[in-house]
Amino acid sequence: MKTRGTGGRPSTRDGGPDPVDIHVGKRIKLRRTLLHISQEQLAGDVGVTFQQVQKYESGHNRVSASRLFDISRVLSCPISYFFEDINQDTIGERHAPSASAPEDLSEAGESFENDPMQRTETLELVRAYWRIHKSDLRQNVRDLLNNISRRK
Repeated sequence: MKTRGTGGRPSTRDGGPDPVDIHVGKRIKLRRTLLHISQEQLAGDVGVTFQQVQKYESGHNRVSASRLFDISRVLSCPISYFFEDINQDTIGERHAPSASAPEDLSEAGESFENDPMQRTETLELVRAYWRIHKSDLRQNVRDLLNNISRRK
């Protein structure tokens, strides 16, 4: 097993960030973006620099349990949120001491990176949609999008 540093922590073959750390970082960024919280705001609220938040979000720095607890409180979500949607593609890239993965983690189909529901663009569209106050106008927007997406 290849490890980084002296901590003996599992890593990828190339020594890059651990896939689980990357996943947790993406979930932090997703939630922060959804709540319109800047990296600077989050950093100030949890007592780190915004550069540290950048490193958490990229997976280059691992988030400790106590820091993840603080982040979950600032972002008003349970700690389990950061591990949702983790799948076999993510955990399969790890070189962890135990090769067996819990069944519920291996059942996810599409990888987090390719999931359009995890993109900032999707969040922006959903926010814009819900800013339309008239329900009939929202229905017209849905119909328009459905019609456009059916065209080839």
